[in-house]
Amino acid sequence: MANNQIRVVLAQTDPVVGDVAGNTRKVIAATQQARQEHDAELVVFPELCLTGYPPEDLLLRPGLLKRVDKALQTLCQQIDDITIIVGHPLGEVGKELFNAASVINKKHITAQYLKQKLPNYGVFDEKRYFIEGREATIIEINQFKIGLTICEDIWFIEPSSQAVDAGAEIIVNLNASPFKQDKTQLREAEVGQRARENNVPVLYVNQIGGQDELVFDGASFAVNAIGEKCVQAIQFATALVPITLHKTEHGIELSGPQQPLMEELETVYQALVCGLRDYVEKNRFPGVVIGLSGGIDSALTMALAVDALGAERVQAVMMPSRYTSQISLDDAAEMATILGVQYRNINIENLFQTFLRELEDVFAGTQPDATEENIQARCRGVLLMAISNKTGAMVLSTGNKSEMAVGYSTLYGDMAGGFSPLKDVYKTLVYKLARYRNSLSAIIPERIISRPPSAELSADQVDQDSLPAYEILDEILEAYIAKDGCFEDLVASGFDAETVAQVIKMVDRSEYKRRQAPPGIRITGRAFGRDRRYPITSGYTVTSTIE
Repeated sequence: MANNQIRVVLAQTDPVVGDVAGNTRKVIAATQQARQEHDAELVVFPELCLTGYPPEDLLLRPGLLKRVDKALQTLCQQIDDITIIVGHPLGEVGKELFNAASVINKKHITAQYLKQKLPNYGVFDEKRYFIEGREATIIEINQFKIGLTICEDIWFIEPSSQAVDAGAEIIVNLNASPFKQDKTQLREAEVGQRARENNVPVLYVNQIGGQDELVFDGASFAVNAIGEKCVQAIQFATALVPITLHKTEHGIELSGPQQPLMEELETVYQALVCGLRDYVEKNRFPGVVIGLSGGIDSALTMALAVDALGAERVQAVMMPSRYTSQISLDDAAEMATILGVQYRNINIENLFQTFLRELEDVFAGTQPDATEENIQARCRGVLLMAISNKTGAMVLSTGNKSEMAVGYSTLYGDMAGGFSPLKDVYKTLVYKLARYRNSLSAIIPERIISRPPSAELSADQVDQDSLPAYEILDEILEAYIAKDGCFEDLVASGFDAETVAQVIKMVDRSEYKRRQAPPGIRITGRAFGRDRRYPITSGYTVTSTIE
């Protein structure tokens, strides 16, 4: 290629945390493909791509770093007529450990960059492991001077400006940036700002795939020197994104593919599918089992599971009790038939009666309450876990974020499971996602979406007997959980004081349940788990005039 031109490929890969050898093979395969199919001169891989992100306390194991060293040696042996940039940890446990990027060409590491800005908020805790780098790193290919940055560096002025001051004409940014709603727009705005400040193009590569609670959307892109987006990669799929950079009298011009971005509901739905698929695949489960109720949450969970894994890997179990309506039975069976999943109906009435009989002396003189409701849920949990143990299929918990927030769930009952796809999805969004999925093909019976939600654990029960309307509840939860709103501010914003106090108390006293809940996919900026860490035992309570 001419000296006034360079072909760069952004390698949007899906690493497996801890599988250094497997991730190295992916790097080699992607490099070869980029060379053969796109005539690449430089291939850029995501942040910490050799270990996967986030490796968490695996970074405290010297054995991991030895595997990384071996991986770098392997890459040096096999990478010759092309340049690659790969992310990996560098250093020694207990001494100096950096989040680094190595440049490999002609069988040697020719340069290394050490990440300068270490995120230590939300789901990030990089200062637990790494120390900050301080120097710019510039490489030259085809007379193009390229400055390296890693992820959080691009959210600050200094690392890019430092690179440009050292001679960089282009900034390359390696990322492992987790998905959350509206994250794409935030990235583009910040990267565009860095480009305009320094009058240089910026190339942004991001990984894809699920890693426990986190899901990565890819969506790699590139902007020119005035911050205009010139290249856009696909979301939620591996990709090699070829970019041609051309020096002209007006500066460096970029050209490459422009994949359309998804609309909001499609993006969220695909994030859930991707996160679920990778959790099952990377943990080597043969499939999943779901307890159907005839309600919206289990219906959406089953839709996600089939889209992620295929109908042949999904088992659905309806477990009716005396309180289960015929409507629920009919709708659950109809959806299972439409999707073609393996479907069973196991009645729990005899199990329920056995528990009540054995507990008759203990319960003597008391009135039925949530205890009897929870026994039904726990009967179902036992059955699902037995099927899981026997078949190897993982149980999917079907609860949503609204229920998880206020404790409207049963420990060792409907909370039983290995993974909870809707854990960070408010109930109002569950309905929107169900309608979105039906817009693609009608798989969820309309009655499931339109009828009032009910746990069906007592006669004529509906959720609104115990909770505010979900439209109100979710607004209060968003203000209290995501924005750390206090009682007084919520009331001042127009919410009913008694309702606010009720919701806050339910959230606070349910922390012990959330600590025992299965992991689930993070789609918001404040998910339960790594994002939000509150004590179970706490004397900090709501103060209000109605207590």
